[in-house]
Amino acid sequence: MNTQKIRISVGEQQIIHYCHGRELDNIIKCRGEMLTPLFHMSEIVIENENLKDTLSLLLKIMKEDMGVVRGMVNLFDSKTGKIFIHDSIGLTEKEEIRGVYSIGEGITGKVVETGEVVVVPRIGDEPDFLNRTKSLRTPADAELSFVCIPIKLGKKVLGAISVERICDKPELLRYDVEILGIIATMIAQAVELYLIDNEESTFLKLENERLKDALKEKFHPSNIIGNSKPMHEVYSLINKISKTKSTVLLLGESGVGKELVASAIHYNSPEASAPFIKFNCAALPESVVESELFGHEKGSFTGADKTRKGRFEDANGGTIFMDEVGELSLPMQAKLLRILQERSFERVGGNSTIKVDIRVIAATNRDLFKMVKEGTFREDLYYRLNVFPILIPPLRERSSDIIILAEYFVSHFVKKFDKEIKRISTTVQEILLSYSWPGNVRELENVIERAVIMSDDNVIHAYDLPLSLQSAMQISTEFKKGLVAKLEVVEYEMIVEALENHRGNVSAAADDLGLTRRILGLRLDKFRIDYRKFKD
Repeated sequence: MNTQKIRISVGEQQIIHYCHGRELDNIIKCRGEMLTPLFHMSEIVIENENLKDTLSLLLKIMKEDMGVVRGMVNLFDSKTGKIFIHDSIGLTEKEEIRGVYSIGEGITGKVVETGEVVVVPRIGDEPDFLNRTKSLRTPADAELSFVCIPIKLGKKVLGAISVERICDKPELLRYDVEILGIIATMIAQAVELYLIDNEESTFLKLENERLKDALKEKFHPSNIIGNSKPMHEVYSLINKISKTKSTVLLLGESGVGKELVASAIHYNSPEASAPFIKFNCAALPESVVESELFGHEKGSFTGADKTRKGRFEDANGGTIFMDEVGELSLPMQAKLLRILQERSFERVGGNSTIKVDIRVIAATNRDLFKMVKEGTFREDLYYRLNVFPILIPPLRERSSDIIILAEYFVSHFVKKFDKEIKRISTTVQEILLSYSWPGNVRELENVIERAVIMSDDNVIHAYDLPLSLQSAMQISTEFKKGLVAKLEVVEYEMIVEALENHRGNVSAAADDLGLTRRILGLRLDKFRIDYRKFKD
């Protein structure tokens, strides 16, 4: 094997590494392809030193020529000692705002502090990678590599350039160090001029946005997981109603998390230290419900050998959560109406009126308005309950939360069952996203619990899921059962993982799988997999 030594220079630094002949040829080829975009960048820098135009081309190089997943240009504000993201690719505006570091904090902070290059082959193995932007959400993100280069003018560090990318070859990471080092040197003068003119106003603007974002986070209940837009609307309503003691009606399908929302309302209210009593209106026979809610006096019925308080008395000063309120009978609805109107009641078999100071949170998965028209739910009670309705969206309408929730449940059940599962496979993530989730979050939790129990290694595979979910993969016109089904699921998953790892390169994926390109092509047709969707 032809092995050669390569010396890479980055400013005053030199990195020496060894590379096989074939890999060296690839790096030399990549260098040649980079000459044109680097020449264009140098022209822009020489002509006007406009940082905006320069960074625009830099980000384009990162995306199109280097194939990075995310790239950032961080600038250092010497007056405040803060490092902020000035421009990026692959990050949302909110993620950029979160990316503020102090000197020495995290990898970026250390690069700016020391002026030295940092290369992390696998982000998941690096404790100094803080994920301050919160852009790394999935197990696949933990497999990315990270390169961070200082932007220096002489010995003065002005900021840093960093990239996250898929890479399993150390030689290519060192190639990134070389290219980014050249770019950092080219843009250093433009960065310094920009900082002199704008750093204070720019940082103050970013800090203002960061504080606004932090304020929103404050009202994100700690017991509810989800960052989708529909859930942020729910969080906003929780924040508003928590400050009052008004009646709340929680609406939504079974399994969406109505009890969690009720808990969030109570524990974010001024009465958080007061009782929070839960009662399921459908869990007990009608003959028992009245006694459970209102209590009873001694001797009021057979077996009532002592006086007993009901749930409304237990909740006095706090909150009572009445789940499945649509299941109450009409006589019980009349008694609940009085509680809402007068905040008073009598125990079963008693004559004394008991006053209570409570908030009532009711929940149902039924259409109460339709029940009113049908005569099975009191109209006056409906309007008493419907003071502040909150509709909790089904999981299929908040798909961006599915993987976040799945990962949370994996971490929970890994601890519970003492297992070592590190990630959810790409195929499983696709299945979870394509499924309609009629049972919502509760169904997802049950599916993940089963998958954790079934898993035999450190990955959740498609064959660890129930067959009802596996069929969502469309691996054949008719889903098979038994051994054939499991083998096809394994085959499908291995193909998807290979295409994911090689960014849609069919030849490389075929080589990785030990197949010819033709055979892999036949498999792609069989499973209806479009390799092009893995190229981004």
